[in-house]
Amino acid sequence: MKQESLSMISTLVGFDTVSRNSNLALIDHVREYLAGFQVESHLVKSADGKKSNLFATVGPNVEGGVVLSGHTDVVPVDGQPWDTDPFVVTNKDGRLYGRGTSDMKSFIAVGLAAVPDMVRSGIKRPIHFALSYDEEVGCVGAPAMIDRLVRDIAKPSAVIIGEPSDMRPVMAHKGLAAARTTVTGHEAHSSQMQRGVSAVMTAARLITFLEDTMAGNKARAAADCAFVPPYSTIHVGIVHGGTAVNIISRECSFLWDVRALPGERPQDTLDRFRAYCDSLLPAMRAIASESSITTTLLADSPPLTGDGDDTAQRTAMRLSGCSHCGVVPYATEGGHFQKRGFSVVVCGPGSIDQAHQPNEYIEVSQVDACERFMGKLIAELAR
Repeated sequence: MKQESLSMISTLVGFDTVSRNSNLALIDHVREYLAGFQVESHLVKSADGKKSNLFATVGPNVEGGVVLSGHTDVVPVDGQPWDTDPFVVTNKDGRLYGRGTSDMKSFIAVGLAAVPDMVRSGIKRPIHFALSYDEEVGCVGAPAMIDRLVRDIAKPSAVIIGEPSDMRPVMAHKGLAAARTTVTGHEAHSSQMQRGVSAVMTAARLITFLEDTMAGNKARAAADCAFVPPYSTIHVGIVHGGTAVNIISRECSFLWDVRALPGERPQDTLDRFRAYCDSLLPAMRAIASESSITTTLLADSPPLTGDGDDTAQRTAMRLSGCSHCGVVPYATEGGHFQKRGFSVVVCGPGSIDQAHQPNEYIEVSQVDACERFMGKLIAELAR
């Protein structure tokens, strides 16, 4: 592992870019770093101006370049039993510990650390950096940046999404839809259940419905499906509701997501779920007319299908030395790029097994592999 890569990984991890926070300090640092090599960068800010995407081109803005895409935000560390400071990289026993080391600041860092080599090599086809915000809350930032890329850069031959894949190329992944469901019931003393509508107990029925729906997906899973697990999954991650054990709860909300196989529509699950909600309302409103169930879609990220232009796949296989492309169950911003006509592959250092975990780490050997990948890419674009 080069010292330049370690230094950049440490710097990027040091910015607390948990999705609820601004990422502007990190973006400003990257912008200043690139400017030191006379590389101009462009910002695509969020509506409130508190966060920003960044894209920049190293080399001539001509067709046939490669986009290196990564998200700058990370998931929270709240309540996780970390042994070290999650925002300080700890180098121990061949591993780099810290939030974002695997998912996915190391890929961004290795790319940035290689900018001097890109400049010195005089690459004839460009490397475009595309850094986004709020990927972890549903790929919120990337679409606006992709719009600008379509408009402002010459069409690249490949987009490489550097999500952790153990530096193995990935040609397809599941789509993602995330939603918030809020149940409004009617408060009463818990000894008088006939007078109240429990939002918490109704939400429990809805959550069970979602789990049963996933069980049906599992039962219908095709034996030859390459995905693990080989079916569309449904998960409820956060539940909030109620005020006291002896008060029938008036409100309960929960956040949930669907990770659908390519070819399946998360909307179908949402439609079935809403139909079930509607079936519960008459009995709820017979007790309290103000009872309601509302579901709001928070994120809708398309799958990466593996169909169409395979230039990016072939590029990643060539540079990584892998003979084939795999599939993964997690979602990335790759589906958004693919929808806009780009050839896309996922290939980055680290393991998804470490993502979102306490004591998240990346093997130094994975950083080494990413450095070799980047070196081959630079040499190829310089020819």
